[in-house]
Formats: sequence, structure tokens, C-alpha cells
Amino acid sequence: MSPCRSARNAAAVSEWGAPADRLDARIVRALYGLSTPPTAVPRIPEDLRDLIPPLERLRPAAVLLGLVDRGDGSRVILTRRTEALAHHPGQVAFPGGRQDPRDPGLLETAIREAHEEIALDPAHVQPLGYIDPLPTFTGFMVLPVVARVSPLHESRPEPGEVAEVFEVPLAFLMDPANLRIERAELAGRTRQTWRFDYAGQRIWGATAAMLLNLRERLAGL
Repeated sequence: MSPCRSARNAAAVSEWGAPADRLDARIVRALYGLSTPPTAVPRIPEDLRDLIPPLERLRPAAVLLGLVDRGDGSRVILTRRTEALAHHPGQVAFPGGRQDPRDPGLLETAIREAHEEIALDPAHVQPLGYIDPLPTFTGFMVLPVVARVSPLHESRPEPGEVAEVFEVPLAFLMDPANLRIERAELAGRTRQTWRFDYAGQRIWGATAAMLLNLRERLAGL
């Protein structure tokens, strides 16, 4: 990498350590507004298209992409699922799940699921907007809700679903140097997806794809 490009990347990454009030103004500009959630059909990588059910059969779901200011910059809240779960055991994920019929909308789904999975008090959540929805081969159309989470919040994993809650610096996830190509065997074929490795945690698949989408939207400003 050239010195000029290295300097540009370093400058771009350093801004993610800015105070929350300055950072959120930029993040909001990169998101779909709370009153205008995305409606376009999401882009599906060609390598994964045969795994995704027809879009009309996908069930609505939402996750909370929570950002918490720890003084040294914003961090992203993530969970590691328990090994006992039927789907994606042991994998890193955002708190979230399928829409309940009682949820007024997917924003409420994300907040409710975060409360159920990690005991995140809804009063500590300030929604900012949405990134692009992501279809999954497990049959869901997942809408990521980006939100600012108070540093005063306390997380408590629901032991039946969540093995641990941890945080990753946003600057680490926004740095292109930390993104890896992951090749995985799925449905009898080797396929390409994305991966971050942080403090012994392997962040890949749908979770990495959502983080990559956030980075691409922010880079487009």
C-alpha cells in the first residue's frame, strides 16, 4: 500500500474515535431515516443466490446494531450465541430476531429482542436509522437498526440464547485492513463471505456483511 493511501486510511479510521455527538451526525446522514425505512430489493451476492429462498417467502426480522461511547471512541455491541441453539450455534451476532405479531414495526422488534437477549433497557436506546436489509438462507429478511446506546447500560446475557456480550471498536470494523475473505462450505460448495477477527472472536457471515454495509454507506458520504 502506498504511503499516501495508508495516510488516507489512517485519517478515515481515526475519525471513528470522535465523540458520539460529532460521529452520530455523520452516521445519520449515511442511514435510511427512521420514518423512511428501505423498500428496495436488497442486492444478493451471486455466490449466495441459490441459498436464499424466494424473497416473498422471507419472514421479517430485525437486529440492533448498537453503538456505545466508551470515551476512547464508539464500540459496537455484539453477542456470541450459545452452542445449544438450533441455528448458528456459537456464532457472533447482533441481538435480534423475528418480528412478533405484537410488534408495531421492525424498529420495535430490534429493541424488544435486545431487551430479551441481553437485558438492554429500551430507555438506554436512541435509534438513529437503518442500513440495508439482508436476506438470509435461514429464511429471514433482516433489517439492521442502528442505534446509540447509553454507556450507562448494563448487559446481562439470556443464558438460553447468549453465551456472552462483548464490544468491538467501531474504528477496528471500519478499517479495510481488518476485513478478511472467508471461504466456507455451504450446501456442498465453497463460497466466499467476509470475516473480522477481534480478540479471539470470529465475526463472519451475515453479521460481517451488515458491518461491511455500514462501512460502505459511511464511505459513500
